[in-house]
Amino acid sequence: MAGTGEPSPWQMNMQGMASEIGRDVADFHQWLLWLITVISLFVLVLLVAVIVRFNENRNPVPSRTTHNSLLEVAWTVVPVLILIAIAIPSFRLLREQLVIPPHDIVVKATGYSWYWGYEYPSDQGGFKFDSNMVDSNDLKPGQPRLLTVDNEMVVPVGKVVRLQVTAADVLHSFALPSLGQKLDAIPGRLNETWFRADREGVYHGQCSELCGNGHPYMPITMRVVSEQDYAAWLSEAKQKYASTAAAAKLADAQ
Repeated sequence: MAGTGEPSPWQMNMQGMASEIGRDVADFHQWLLWLITVISLFVLVLLVAVIVRFNENRNPVPSRTTHNSLLEVAWTVVPVLILIAIAIPSFRLLREQLVIPPHDIVVKATGYSWYWGYEYPSDQGGFKFDSNMVDSNDLKPGQPRLLTVDNEMVVPVGKVVRLQVTAADVLHSFALPSLGQKLDAIPGRLNETWFRADREGVYHGQCSELCGNGHPYMPITMRVVSEQDYAAWLSEAKQKYASTAAAAKLADAQ
């Protein structure tokens, strides 16, 4: 059974979901697997029937049949109906992901080679910071290797988060499996989606676009906290990252 927030050893399924969109993605994936299983079993039955009924021993004189109108119509129409059955919930899910409801906060994620940067607008404090992977030698007990970062993205539980994703250099992809998020980060383009986490916790993800030799080392960590803890984090982050930004500007000026 897969865990929530990070992969599990011998995981055989999707991660546990902590958002409505994530659950819809998981349900669609599960439904699609059942559909593919039924189709595969049906094709297997047909193959076995053909092997048994139409082998050389049972049919020493082969049939001269070249056309069967009903069969030809069926194997054209049935796949079309199957594709329509897949397309309707698929497009519904895409619409759910891309049509953003009234939101509570906005967070902008920018992919760099090879780390992520996060920016909170002025109504949330007007600060930004970089998030780099923590080296394996510096990990604390319980922190997953290659998934732990020094500065986490923090959002409040139960609030609609408008997530903006872009890139500063090459193609990246922002992916958080347990929240049903996967959005391409494209230089010069701002992509948007949304989510609402319904439980507190730490959720890990990674860049999912092969972006260079540092691709495996740009993890994503999001911490979902209560409204009170989020307000306290904002107050602390304003001071912490404002000083960092000021130092960066001073270094650039010199």
